[in-house]
Amino acid sequence: MQKIKYALFIILLGKTMSCTDSGNKMEASLQEIQVVKVIQRDVPIYKEFVGQIYGFQDIPIRARVEGFLEGVHFDEGYPVKKGQLLYTIDSQPFAAAVASMESTVAEAQTYLVNAENELARYKPLAEINAVSKSDLDAAQASRDAAISSVEAAKANLRMTQINLSYTRILSPINGLIGKTEARTGEFVGREPNPVILNVVSDISKMRVEFFLTEAEYLILAREFNQPVAEKGTKDRKNPKNENNLTLILGDGTEYEEKGSVEFLGREIDVNTGSILVQATFDNQKGLLRPGMFAKVRLEFEVAKGAILVPQKCVTELQGQYSVYVVGEDNIVKSRPVQTGGRIDDLWLITEGLKENEQVVIDGLQKVSTGMEIIPMLIEFQSQSTKN
Repeated sequence: MQKIKYALFIILLGKTMSCTDSGNKMEASLQEIQVVKVIQRDVPIYKEFVGQIYGFQDIPIRARVEGFLEGVHFDEGYPVKKGQLLYTIDSQPFAAAVASMESTVAEAQTYLVNAENELARYKPLAEINAVSKSDLDAAQASRDAAISSVEAAKANLRMTQINLSYTRILSPINGLIGKTEARTGEFVGREPNPVILNVVSDISKMRVEFFLTEAEYLILAREFNQPVAEKGTKDRKNPKNENNLTLILGDGTEYEEKGSVEFLGREIDVNTGSILVQATFDNQKGLLRPGMFAKVRLEFEVAKGAILVPQKCVTELQGQYSVYVVGEDNIVKSRPVQTGGRIDDLWLITEGLKENEQVVIDGLQKVSTGMEIIPMLIEFQSQSTKN
């Protein structure tokens, strides 16, 4: 009997030790996984719009008279000064026209002198009835016609002088000149020959044009509490008075200067449903050139109490986004979420998460739904340098 009792004691002791070892092994098998708390704060929402870049002034250089191009007096692609000679057109036909009109003016002036002398002789004779009233009237009419002829001849002379001046084409502004469309010896000023010979652009500032949809315009106007086209105000919230635009260049880098909205279109285009917005950016270093395309990033609105998680926490499969949420019992569950776009290195979550919930940030490939872990709470450090 004693042997039986001893044997039962040994068996029970063995089972107890086995259970204890199993519990220790289970606890030892739980993985330590890094998690972060969901972030909640007010964040600005940015939108990007494709824009085209123009010079602050882009002035076409036109041939306003027809003729053979005699000279090109600038270096293509280099700055030019206002009033600098750019092109010369053969001036001989226009100089001849000026000389001809000068002769016409002289002839008209001679006729006027004769008409005035004739009138001067007729007036005293008419007072003593030595000549008829009709003769006096005729002399008066001849003098008046002579005055009109002189004025007409002088007007024609001014026109020929203007045409002569058009044979010397000067730069209208300080700026950067492009490639010439005509060379010395070409006939210019008549289609299909070049009428626009070149373009001079003021690139000290640049205009960037982009478009907002009607819905986007309404959101923006309401967000800033007044139409963006309003002038004469210094309201801090008016985007016209703030350098709050960022330009994203074609290589993906941000342009160092900030821009401001300077012009808003008068109406919504009925064909596209969009409205034109024009912004300006300083370009003292000359990096921007007309014709470039770039993206304009605009602070569109402020999301109050937005829910954010690091981008590393979010997985995407066939357009569906999800995160691994760790409950109070340390059990991992996959949860679908709705995203509202990236903000620096964070995702804006519009549905699926609440403040202070914990989500897995590291080792996503090691966890699965229903798995128990040992959560290691860390504080996420953003790597973005943007404000």
